[in-house]
Amino acid sequence: MKKNILDLFLEKVLNVPLWIKQVIYLKLGNEMKEMACEDFLRNHPDDIFSTFVPTLTFKGKTELTERKCGLDNNIYNFLQGCANEYSMLEISVNTFLSMEEVAKYYELCLEQNFIKVPESKEIHAMAGYIAGKFRTGEYFKQKGVISVDQLQQAILANRDAQEAGSPQKFGEILIQLGFVTEDDIKALVVLKEEAKKRFILDYNTVPKPETTFSDDSQKYEEEIANLKDENLKLKRKMLQLLELVKRNGHQ
Repeated sequence: MKKNILDLFLEKVLNVPLWIKQVIYLKLGNEMKEMACEDFLRNHPDDIFSTFVPTLTFKGKTELTERKCGLDNNIYNFLQGCANEYSMLEISVNTFLSMEEVAKYYELCLEQNFIKVPESKEIHAMAGYIAGKFRTGEYFKQKGVISVDQLQQAILANRDAQEAGSPQKFGEILIQLGFVTEDDIKALVVLKEEAKKRFILDYNTVPKPETTFSDDSQKYEEEIANLKDENLKLKRKMLQLLELVKRNGHQ
């Protein structure tokens, strides 16, 4: 794991003069409004997935130490981030992974009982949604916004629309039924797309840490290439696992 440079980056940003902070605040505020994220950030600051800090179970700590399962290195990097008490965002920055990839490792580790189940319904629902485990309707059900009956009602309405030759997106059906708002759907769609992006901090933009990072660009490129290769292997393993589950389901 790389040294956590996110705090160094934020420290530099937060140390700018007030008149620069005001401009940053205004620009970010306008962008959050456009993305329909402002109300959620203001009213549910503890339920933001990127700031959530996952906790290792005893099984997770043991696997991180002994590595008996022979898992992908990215999974061990994720577990190490949990051991360091990093947030999901910090794990993403320190492993060069997108938030979508981090969410998938989170779900995998949760299924293996390597990390504890979060108390927040929003964290659980958002992790599953970003990772692709939950679709729109299931996300809102897991979050507690709609009931099982309301989800079933939306599914039937969606089916009727398709049979009538006027298919609609599931989010539009939920809006028409009055179960969620347009802003709810807009914020969810934007977050899903943004989660696919990688955010790699340039070490030259932050103050020098106690540990000096290598300036060897070739090693840096090789490390990223190795991470991509490991991601590809994990995706193949997950596809094989899904195929096995499907086969068992048809038996």
